[in-house]
Amino acid sequence: MAHSNSSIPVSYVQYVQNSSNLFCIQTLFTACELGVFDHLDASEHPLSAMAVAQGLSTSKDGMERLLSACVGLELLTTQPILYSNTEMSTMFLTKSSPQSLYHSIEYSSNTIYLCWHYLKDAVREGKNQYEKAFGVSSKDLFEALYRSDEEMVKFMQLMNSVWNICGKDVLTAFDLSPFKSIYDLGGCSGALAKLCVSVYPECTVTIFDLPKVTETCRKHFLSDEDVRISLHKGDFFKDTLPDADLFILARILHDWKEERCILLLDKVYKSCKPGGGVLLVEALLSEDNSGPVTAQLYSLNMLVQTEGRERKGSEYTRLLSAAGFSSVHIHSAGHIYSVILALKG
Repeated sequence: MAHSNSSIPVSYVQYVQNSSNLFCIQTLFTACELGVFDHLDASEHPLSAMAVAQGLSTSKDGMERLLSACVGLELLTTQPILYSNTEMSTMFLTKSSPQSLYHSIEYSSNTIYLCWHYLKDAVREGKNQYEKAFGVSSKDLFEALYRSDEEMVKFMQLMNSVWNICGKDVLTAFDLSPFKSIYDLGGCSGALAKLCVSVYPECTVTIFDLPKVTETCRKHFLSDEDVRISLHKGDFFKDTLPDADLFILARILHDWKEERCILLLDKVYKSCKPGGGVLLVEALLSEDNSGPVTAQLYSLNMLVQTEGRERKGSEYTRLLSAAGFSSVHIHSAGHIYSVILALKG
């Protein structure tokens, strides 16, 4: 008779489970980058492992194992030797889907994970790891981040995919209809700007970003139909900010040390029209430091990649109050991000 009690320590089981999470992530990365989900999506019927391997120029044995693992992760279905996408994979993992996370996954695999390889050094040194990971100086953070045109486009595609999924919840957490002129600082690909003019038809949005970013945005992400979106080239730390009713800083302040956050918020306050405000979008840490784990891990990611960190709602309230803003309101916008609206009294 089999014994029901295992002698294996629970702590070891947890270690194995955590190690398996890494395997899961790498399996997802590999399937995306090889084009498994796109290939199956393009087929009119389920495919065998041999057919997928031939179509993607891989070994049959390796592809069989990869597809099997994807079935176990519920990314694919099988019947029993033919494979097809699940509904969720078609929605989030194929390049053609409007809600595709393909570019986010690709960026995580080829950029973020290389920095995380040096997490131990980041913890010891207290600084990002671009020099070790990519051989580039990070004295100017965004020169390191945009170290080539290709990397810049990949980062912009990453942000585009994030806001295409989370953006509407972020922009509707508060009623922004009273704000007619809006500046999206560090607006990147313009995904939030597009959603903003869609949700609030009477507003205009200006994307304020570095010259090479706005040029790439115009070339790759905006169209002639985006008539209520304009571009403003500049560095928001160095250049004057135009007057506006509302400034949006979506995942901006978490990139920077506190003194730079204060500098930027002070500039924003001075450029806000009377009755105007600022909208921050960030992943907030709980006040008792107990979580959420997503924000805690994001804060480690800020360590390996940027100069900043994730913060608590009370910390952002203090920074906003120091800049002169009043009536600070915090609202959750889904499972990851929170939105903070502060008004100029």
